Amino acid sequence: MAVDDIEVVTQYPRKVREIENAWITLSDGVKVAARIWLPEDAETDPVPAIFEFLPYRKRDGTADRDELTHPYYAGHGYACVRVDIRGSGESDGILEDEYLKQEQDDALEILAWIAAQPWCTGKCGMIGISWGGFNGLQVAARRPPELKAIVTIASTDDRYSDDIHYMGGVMINDTMSWGATMLGLNTRPPDPKLVGEKWRELWMDRLKANDPWVLQWLPHQRRDAMWQHGSVIENHADIEAAVYAVGGWADGYSNTVPRLLAGLKGPKKGLVGPWAHKYPHFAVPGPRIGFLQDTLRWWDHWLKDIDTGIMDEPEYRVWMQDHVAPATWYAERPGRWVAEASWPSPSIKARTLHLNADGRLGDLAVDGAPALIRTPMTMGLRQGEWCGYGLVPDSPADQREDDGCSIVFETAPLEAPLEIMGAPVLELDVSADKPNAFVVARLSSVAPDGASTRVTYGVLNLTHRDSHENPEPLEPGKSYRVRIQLNDIAQQFPAGNRIRVALSNSLWPLFWPSPETVTVTMATGSSTLTLPTRQPRDEDGKLRPFGPPESARPVDVSRLAPGSYSRRVERDDTTGHACVTVISDGGMNRFNKLDGWEVGARVEQRFSITEGDPTSARIAIEITWRFRRPSDGFDVRSETRSTLACSKDDWLFWADCEAFENERRVYGKSWNEAIPRDLN
Repeated sequence: MAVDDIEVVTQYPRKVREIENAWITLSDGVKVAARIWLPEDAETDPVPAIFEFLPYRKRDGTADRDELTHPYYAGHGYACVRVDIRGSGESDGILEDEYLKQEQDDALEILAWIAAQPWCTGKCGMIGISWGGFNGLQVAARRPPELKAIVTIASTDDRYSDDIHYMGGVMINDTMSWGATMLGLNTRPPDPKLVGEKWRELWMDRLKANDPWVLQWLPHQRRDAMWQHGSVIENHADIEAAVYAVGGWADGYSNTVPRLLAGLKGPKKGLVGPWAHKYPHFAVPGPRIGFLQDTLRWWDHWLKDIDTGIMDEPEYRVWMQDHVAPATWYAERPGRWVAEASWPSPSIKARTLHLNADGRLGDLAVDGAPALIRTPMTMGLRQGEWCGYGLVPDSPADQREDDGCSIVFETAPLEAPLEIMGAPVLELDVSADKPNAFVVARLSSVAPDGASTRVTYGVLNLTHRDSHENPEPLEPGKSYRVRIQLNDIAQQFPAGNRIRVALSNSLWPLFWPSPETVTVTMATGSSTLTLPTRQPRDEDGKLRPFGPPESARPVDVSRLAPGSYSRRVERDDTTGHACVTVISDGGMNRFNKLDGWEVGARVEQRFSITEGDPTSARIAIEITWRFRRPSDGFDVRSETRSTLACSKDDWLFWADCEAFENERRVYGKSWNEAIPRDLN
């Protein structure tokens, strides 16, 4: 992991020792593996603990970020306990799905174990990004007495409407990407250096139980009990621990922070920067911040009862982004920090603009002819990823190509800068000629030269217009008033730019298309866009500045084979076929502190569709993992292949998994399933 502009700290107030692997035995006999950093003298001078709970393997999967973060906290007087969820890494058991009750139950036992250790004061916090941010919220909702505060980064409180699966009732194609990713991750073997001769038995047990999670997810196309489990939005009041919620505008989880601030009843703070799906002290786009110093103030306040002043500062702080030219990757996003004392804030004012027949987005409604939305199946090929990681060019490109395929409404050039902070909302009067239809909305900042930079976007499955729990087919030709909430954002539109709304009924490969080609008719004049506007304030410039990014030493890794990344867009004008191929090859890396443990992975994803035929949509994903330790002849490889296609009525899924030891095939399994589509 690049740390070129991060100050590496090697001297701390307390000397740190590391326990590379410790076993925690749960009540059912399962042993989970923990990596612990703590002050050398913690047993005579106990400290609070910070717990992180993940399935991504402490030994090699998250070692890069773990070593940047946890020794730093330990050096400042904390015990950091990084535990592999059962069935992952070196932990016993089987990992059957994400965010199960078993995972929460295990976390409660682990917290009790941590609090009872002689090196712990009995007070605990939880930290995590993505999966670890999810379960921090979920465990906090169980109210374990040891847990006093959490830091949740790039996570969600709503597993159905604001996770990797569905958006506005439309399936995000990352459902398939993520399912295929976990199918591959769950093939990884434990390290014999830690678990001994039983490594092969553990590995085989995992392989045999490794059914694709997509097969569990696809039958649940409504917001039912499966998605409600683990969604703390069901009752924010369940959480009494203090919550510091952190997000990034380039990340897929930017909406969670303001929603938590609005819903939580206990102590809370929110921070959203320009970042992709990474910790803010090493995230891109910058600016990076001294996140470890900032969260130390949080931990000191809640776990050590030190008045650091952090709770005297504004509740919600965000990076107000300036306009930039469209690009698929940014090292930095220009802008400034702004803050609100509470959220929702009375200083945010709604400005409503009308989508008029002449293509104008104006303050006054002008009656006119309706707009017809019937966009190509192949549009959206350069919209980037649902969740950006900042490591590769995965941001949306110039929107002009897709704007040209859409129904567009835009303001006149702005006479003065305009800033928004919050979630723009469209209210549209629409009808459709089929019982199932989608509407995708993109909000862009258009420069005087015509370059169009996507600011935010949203989508709605019109059968979910009233409810994600109980969707209903459209009555063809009947008009409905529908609401589309776009993702939260903080953005300045400079004078001279135009604000553009582009409407379509497809956006491939971000979203799976509706079952049939469809025409949506939208009434102009009465259809509106409401912007959450904010006036700049002098006090924004007086906010306490963040310190420079700091970290502990990076992980000691040798690159044995270089990695590579490519994103290729292909179109065949003869057949109307279009395909996006994304190849991410991690090369081969040796972890020098782990007795020559070598790890490599390669992922190839292909998203294809043919114009005019929504049932031609297909996602094919191939993943290879390899683990070696040449000194003892250890050489294991796994290959998984997953494909999702569809008919008008069904999802069509097939996959296979193979595992090899010293190039000898030792395991294989295949799946072939049809799952009924449910208004999706």
